[in-house]
Amino acid sequence: MHLFLLGVSHRTAPVDLRERLDFSSRDQGAAVQAVAARSTLHESVVLSTCNRSEVYVVSPDPASAQTELVSFLSDYHSLPASAFQPHLFALEDSAAVAHLFRVASGLDSLVVGEPQILGQVKDAFDTATGRGCVGPLLGHLFRWSFGVGKRVRTETALGEGAVSVSFAAVALARKIFGRLQGRRVLIVGAGEISSLTAQHLRANGVGEIVVVSRTHANAESLAVHVGGTAVPWESMPSVLATADIVVTATGAPRPIITRDHVTAAVSRRRDPLFIIDLAVPRDVAADVGEREQVFLYNVDDLRTIVQENLSKRSSEVERAEAIVNEEVGRFMAWRRSRGAVPTIVALRQRFDTIRRSELARLESKLSGLSPDARARVEEVTRLVVEKLLLEPTEQLKALPDEETQAAYTEAVNRLFRLTEPTQADKTSERRSR
Repeated sequence: MHLFLLGVSHRTAPVDLRERLDFSSRDQGAAVQAVAARSTLHESVVLSTCNRSEVYVVSPDPASAQTELVSFLSDYHSLPASAFQPHLFALEDSAAVAHLFRVASGLDSLVVGEPQILGQVKDAFDTATGRGCVGPLLGHLFRWSFGVGKRVRTETALGEGAVSVSFAAVALARKIFGRLQGRRVLIVGAGEISSLTAQHLRANGVGEIVVVSRTHANAESLAVHVGGTAVPWESMPSVLATADIVVTATGAPRPIITRDHVTAAVSRRRDPLFIIDLAVPRDVAADVGEREQVFLYNVDDLRTIVQENLSKRSSEVERAEAIVNEEVGRFMAWRRSRGAVPTIVALRQRFDTIRRSELARLESKLSGLSPDARARVEEVTRLVVEKLLLEPTEQLKALPDEETQAAYTEAVNRLFRLTEPTQADKTSERRSR
């Protein structure tokens, strides 16, 4: 059986094609069941995110698996194969293992080290498991990938530091206030970047979120999305006086928050006022940052932080890759060892059969022993067999490649007659006499 992976990602396909091959917006469980129903595909997991659609399967024939998966993608998404085949990547066995480990570790993400991907891998696995599509090989592989992802995050700084402007703003707010629970937030402007920053703030436990926008309908829409309240544009100066954190990202041609606004807002407060100006041109007058207890950051400040964090992550990539390579080697060694299991089991059964046969032959001589002594003889002979088989067992499991292992297991099978000889074997044996 082979591990086989077929997919597209941000490295191989444009966003419009990735959208057309997306599974996450539909019933992903039905998709993985449809894969498993194909004739040569014995196990399956479908992983689908905004940047990738990948199908992992177990099959005796990788070439047939690829043909069936291309057909599946075409049928399931109602797309001609010619529309996506040039953008597909296909990986087998150790290459497929390495790819999944890199994905789970965040090494293959558009933003290296992003933390969400490991959860998405777990969700894909849980969905496939719930539909009965995961067997022993994919089950072991995916569970191993979770450990690899956790190890990379524990032993490296690959996932540390904000690498988006909106998240960098929230990280700065945490540095200033310590904890964000209960802090009041004012969002000025209702565009995409305001929405992203508000979502990050909400996820970090802020209290009330108030949204103002020149277009009140847009403010109401964003307020509903982030669990906040929309107020009229004219209320912005009064809300400013009660806010702890201000996020502003409008399209205004000149500053809409002046030094006078901020002076009035901070005159009756003890806590700091943190202002994040994400607009270009800037929404907040530059001299606002001169006020005591006012922390003003603009988009250039945040981009500098993001670039520093990206640079730190890049320096950790080599360490993370080394962990992945080590774990791929360990997984493939485990997989090779599984190929020797039937021979090891048969060898143990053969030795134990001989042991029991000899004890039965000596029954007349052992009959006079007490029950305790008989039990001791049984235990000693069993331990002797265990010790005799320990080294051969470990050596068979540790052979460096499948071809060598196949040769050694075949030799063991022949030496100890662990399988019934074929007619050809019998003929060859007679000729050799």
